[in-house]
Amino acid sequence: MSDVVTFADKKRKTVEQAEFTADGRYLRKVRSFVLRTGRLSDYQRDMMNNNWQAFGLDYQNMPFDFSAIFGNSNPVVLEIGFGMGKSLVEMAEQNPDRNYIGIEVHTPGVGACIAYAVEKQVKNLRVICHDATEILRDSIADHSLGGLQLYFPDPWQKAKHHKRRIVQPAFIERVLEKLADNGFIHMATDWENYAEHMLEVLRQFPQLTNQSNTGDFIPRPDFRPLTKFEQRGQKMGHGVWDLYFLKQ
Repeated sequence: MSDVVTFADKKRKTVEQAEFTADGRYLRKVRSFVLRTGRLSDYQRDMMNNNWQAFGLDYQNMPFDFSAIFGNSNPVVLEIGFGMGKSLVEMAEQNPDRNYIGIEVHTPGVGACIAYAVEKQVKNLRVICHDATEILRDSIADHSLGGLQLYFPDPWQKAKHHKRRIVQPAFIERVLEKLADNGFIHMATDWENYAEHMLEVLRQFPQLTNQSNTGDFIPRPDFRPLTKFEQRGQKMGHGVWDLYFLKQ
């Protein structure tokens, strides 16, 4: 590969750069994700560089115009942390009457997701490579989302790191601002402790109605594609917990 710094390389650097105050002091920011430095392959880099205009969205400090972006008024579902993007692309392919936006901070995953979207020729998907909390705060209009998907987020197993879990009351408050009436929140995790934490947080909001018949978790729905990661866990006897709530 040449030493030319491409768009994808710049995007990678932008997401990973340290943050500083106006007078140059380092600004420590508690993030809900770990920036892993997995290698961005030449293929993933090329797919990002060549297809960002069609599939990519950049952070902006004003709400996205979904109708202009997708060319229709279909419901928009936001997925945070799509990994390598296979299941997200499959959901977009299977649900042409919905529009999907995926957020992922790891550029190898972004590149892989775009590559799969190109292969499947989906038109109802856009991807963002930026911190999800800032996208929710600045780039998503209130009452504009049909749903939020959060599948297998970083569990931050150690108790001292639980504050880094993305599912916190403040996060759900923000999501509720962005959800339209009857919008859904669908989460899944293979960490029972995190599942219980998610359930406890979601139960704090009276405007959310749990769709579980038992008042806690739902069976894995057919519309959530089974990932290789999840299949591997099932073979090892790992449980998976799905939560599905509707905003009233």
